[in-house]
This record gives sequence, structure tokens and C-alpha cells, in this order.
Amino acid sequence: MINPFKKTYTTYELRIFNFLSGIRLFKNLTFKEMSYFLPFMHERNFQKDEVVFFRDDPSHALYLLKRGEVLLNIDVNDSFESLTSVKGGNVLGESCLLENSKRQLNAIVISESAQFYVIPQDNIFSIFENHARVKTKMLKELAMMYNEYNSNLFKAYRSSFGFFHLSQIYGKERP
Repeated sequence: MINPFKKTYTTYELRIFNFLSGIRLFKNLTFKEMSYFLPFMHERNFQKDEVVFFRDDPSHALYLLKRGEVLLNIDVNDSFESLTSVKGGNVLGESCLLENSKRQLNAIVISESAQFYVIPQDNIFSIFENHARVKTKMLKELAMMYNEYNSNLFKAYRSSFGFFHLSQIYGKERP
């Protein structure tokens, strides 16, 4: 039997929920929990070679890449080292889930264009304040992502031992 009191969603909302379900930070949220973000998701388009954000910029928004490709790089002295590129269905700027954080990387569009849903940090924090389960689920996923990044870092360190000292990562100077 159909429950007449159960919330129904439009085709547009269901399409967004389907998209969000494919984004790691949102994959464990229910449709109802995802719906809290809908009023704050702004579509934004970028063109080739446009910068989405620079390293050390304040992390004021979460970028959900709908279409296109974005290069992630880091500036080292006067040059840039490419780290990876990401395509539609990925999240950029997940550090905005943490207060007073800054971007760690540069993000530059390398496809002809790129379309994003952008969610301002203030709105995310407001949702977190009012919906503790959403905050818990998303921060748990963020912690898992960061754990994987650390694991990959340690793997790379072991395979290239000697290029840097791990103590630098933990803010300790080498004796």
C-alpha cells in the first residue's frame, strides 16, 4: 500500500539525488537527507583553462563536478606538478567540510567546459548544525577519504624512500 504521507520528489529532484548518490561524500545519505542541500546547490559553468580555485584559497564551497574534466596540481617554486585529473561525478574542495580550512591544490578546467553544482560552506555548516546524522555520515566519509590519501602517501614514500622525510608531514623538523 502507498503511504499518502510519504514525501514524493519531482523528476528533477530524483535526477539530482541520483547524481549525489554517485558522489562519495553523499553516497550514504537518504533522499530526505540529500534534499536539505537542494536549495543551496548553485549551478556554475567554467571554460577551458579557467581556475576553479587556487592552493591556499579559503575553502568556502564544495564543488560537485557534473560534466567536464579538471586538473589538480600543486605549485612547487615556479612550476606546477600535475597530480591527477578528475571527471564528472567527482567532488572537489572537500576540505570545506572543515572549519577554517584552505585549499591544498589548484583546480583548473582542462576540458572545453565544466559544469558544477556549488554548495557554499555556510549552508553546509547550517545543515550540519540542524542535522547531526548528515554531519556524522559526511565527516565519516571524509575521514575515510583522507585515510586513503595517507595510505597512498605512505605507499609512495616507501617506494621512493629518501626523497623527503616523513617527519616533515607531521610538522617536525628533521634533527
